[in-house]
This record gives sequence, structure tokens and C-alpha cells, in this order.
Amino acid sequence: MERQITVENTAVAQEVFGSCNGHLEVIEQQMEVSIDMNTAGLVLHGQEENLARAAAVCERLLELSRQGQPITLQLVTYLTDTAREGNLEQVFGYTPDCVCVTAKGRAIRSKTLGQRKYVDAIRKHEITFSIGPAGTGKTFLAVALAVNAFRAREVSRIILTRPAVEAGEKLGFLPGDLQTKVDPYMRPVYDALHELMGAESYMSNLEKGLIEVSPLAYMRGRTLDEAFVILDEAQNTTPEQMKMFLTRIGFNSRAVVTGDITQIDLPPDKRSGLKEARRILMGVEGLSFIELTQRDVVRNPLVQRIVRAYEKAGIKGG
Repeated sequence: MERQITVENTAVAQEVFGSCNGHLEVIEQQMEVSIDMNTAGLVLHGQEENLARAAAVCERLLELSRQGQPITLQLVTYLTDTAREGNLEQVFGYTPDCVCVTAKGRAIRSKTLGQRKYVDAIRKHEITFSIGPAGTGKTFLAVALAVNAFRAREVSRIILTRPAVEAGEKLGFLPGDLQTKVDPYMRPVYDALHELMGAESYMSNLEKGLIEVSPLAYMRGRTLDEAFVILDEAQNTTPEQMKMFLTRIGFNSRAVVTGDITQIDLPPDKRSGLKEARRILMGVEGLSFIELTQRDVVRNPLVQRIVRAYEKAGIKGG
């Protein structure tokens, strides 16, 4: 079967098709169709079901390009994977959302429908739980929204924390005080703040105490007013620690709790505070639980294939 898709100008075509038609090649390979170009636009050939899915991806990419959205390989891959699973409503329902602008002027966007829902949940709720595998942007997007709120003076400080539990390592074996020991494990958060705020602004606000990065143990006994608080690696909290953290939230504050319940590093006799919170607090007014999946993983396609291979072999992590 054959389907024609009109492309109105060469500028749109060049962005959507990609360098050396690389984006079209991805669609051809993943959708099992062939795509030819003529003066009017695209001509797609293939079986009816594959043709409908490939056409949906091409039409959505063209529509997003007309709206001024950048067309990236990641976006093409995401829409193609979504269409291949038969979720055409999600293909047409997804629009990248600008979450934050970095110090260098680069726009940070939600890159999947799940990420878009996650961002919307944080904007609408006082406390948001994000549960999902590594690579889904849980922490980075939360930090981006925290930076936005800080810049807009919606909060007066940013607080980032995580439990001092790591797989295969004992913090006591490392030199220095507790803060020095925890710092290496907070590196992803430091990197995100550095990219979003710029080195000078980040260091200045850190020295003033307006940005705080600390282990969860330091949260006990505090009340956190006018703050954007992020609890990372929350799967490694105990139920008591999770309750302690959630009850620290004060007035005009917002909290995001992130974690991956498939990578719990607690001793076997300890329950995960994140799993217990989902069981106990689901449905409580003012709280939101967002479940991200492998579909929301934003990585190099080769890395995604490596992750799937390890999962097939029964090896978790990453």
C-alpha cells in the first residue's frame, strides 16, 4: 500500500528528515516501511498497519516543526517506539514542554509524555512522588523546576537530600566527615545545578545557604518553609525516615520525592519507605504519584539496547 504526505517547504522538510535523512531511516527501520521523497513531499510504502503508524509519526513531526518545536533524534525515536506499540493517541497527544532554560540559554524540555505528566504534577501539587527506572529524568527535571521556582522567587531556597545508603560501599570507609563522604554520591545533583544555574550563580547561592545539599539525617527536627525540597534515591529510606522527611514540609514549600523501587539497597530486613509511602499515601489530597517506565528513559539508543540486554539476563542496576 502507499500513502502520500505533503510537505509544504524545504526548511520544514530538512529539519524533520534530519541530516542525510537520518530521521527517515529510523522511521523506515522501526516501522518496516519504505519512504521516498518527491516534489510534493513523502511517499510511504508498506503494510497497512505499519503504514498508518509511520504516517502518524511523520505527520506529528511535521506538525511539531510547524509549531517551532526542535526535531531531535530522541524525539523521532520516542514517537516511533510509541507508535510501534500502537499508541497513536499518545503520538498525537504529546508536545514537548519547556521546563527550564539553562545558564547558557539552552531549553530543557520534557522528552516523553510521562515526563510531561511528571512536570505538570510537580507544578500542581505540594508533594509529588516520582517512581521509575534510571534514565527517566526524575531528578534532573525536579532540579530544573526547583531552579525555576527559585528564580521566580516562589521559594527562597533549594534543598536537596538523599539517604546515606549506597550499594556495595560503606560510607565509613571513606575519608573525611559525613558531608565529605556524602558529596560524591550527590554528584548528579551538583552537576544538574551547575548546568542549570551556571557555576558562578550556583557557588554564590551555595555559599549563602540558599542552596543546600545534605544527607537525609540532617533533616531531622527542622521545618522547611518557603523551600523547594527534593528527596533523591528515596527507595533507600526506611518508613520512619520517609515519615520524618514528609513531616518537615512547611508553608509555601514544595517537595519532590524520587526513587526506583527495583534498586533498593537497604538490608533485607528493612522495608523501603518509598514503597510504604505509595501504599499508605496513595489518594491523599495534595499528593501526586507519577509512575515512569522504560518508555520514558531518555538515553542514547545504543544504551537503551544495552540496558534491555542486561535486564533480559536478569542483571539490574544502572
